[in-house]
Amino acid sequence: MGNIKMPYPAIIAHRGACGYLPEHTLPAVELAHTFDADYIEQDVVLTSDGVPIVLHDVTLELTTNVATLFPERHRDDGLFYAIDFTLEEIKVLNAHERTDSLGNPVFPERHSGTEAEFKVPTLAEEIETVDRLNKASGKRTGVYIELKRPEFHEQEGVDIYQAVIDVLTIFDRLGENAETVIQCFDPETLKRFAHEGIFKGPLVQLVLTESIANWRGDFEAMHTTSGLKEVAEYAHGIGPDVNLLENESGGSSEMVVAAKKLGLFLHPYTLRADSESIPGVNFEALHKKLFIDLEVDGAFTDFADQTRELLIHMGKIS
Repeated sequence: MGNIKMPYPAIIAHRGACGYLPEHTLPAVELAHTFDADYIEQDVVLTSDGVPIVLHDVTLELTTNVATLFPERHRDDGLFYAIDFTLEEIKVLNAHERTDSLGNPVFPERHSGTEAEFKVPTLAEEIETVDRLNKASGKRTGVYIELKRPEFHEQEGVDIYQAVIDVLTIFDRLGENAETVIQCFDPETLKRFAHEGIFKGPLVQLVLTESIANWRGDFEAMHTTSGLKEVAEYAHGIGPDVNLLENESGGSSEMVVAAKKLGLFLHPYTLRADSESIPGVNFEALHKKLFIDLEVDGAFTDFADQTRELLIHMGKIS
């Protein structure tokens, strides 16, 4: 793939300012924008009427009060799928801090979201918010969009690729620049972006530590030089789990070495000040490991303000 100049090092506000406010809500987007993040991330799924909404999971129960308002609308597996709800119904829900399947907060020290009313936004609403804030501030904060579970949406008979393309067209975000980034775990969807060529911005292959049943993509192969050679044919960069970056001796993994040789930028996930992404490595030490020792090109962070402060202290940005 051709090279597109990216911000370096790129600070990507993971699900907005989700270290402080409920993930993917518009207040979290607005706060992340004040942190001078280079990008604000959007995870996208579809409603039953085909509207792209910003939600990390294809189900609603872990981040909204759907089980309280629509207790009978779960499927046989007990889960409440966004694709089974209209946008009008989604807008009735209140969003809150992420919980586990038992209803316990995943990050207990964070804003619960229950003291105020937070809503699930559409992709259009998030992009409009970023564009408005950019215009008011003179900044050029980008959007970093992940298409969630395209193979699931295909099984449901809907095309998440086309739905996202339609929104990007409205906001004139299809051009060959770095202000809009598309990421996905599904290589077939990224290949479609590359082949059809409607979207001309950066494409990022997300990489898991291991493959998952019913997900397309051989993620173990992507840890290798030969696997990344194939990725380089359709993507500009990779977004690996931070635990994939080092080898057993503490040096750069084969994946990191190969990505750099192939010209793939590295945007690993996720930096969290209140949780160790790598066991035994605290937030500050992880930044040193990533940006000084391994020289990654950017990273997803739940605390974009703190990441910026650390990068300034390290002399990586001014």
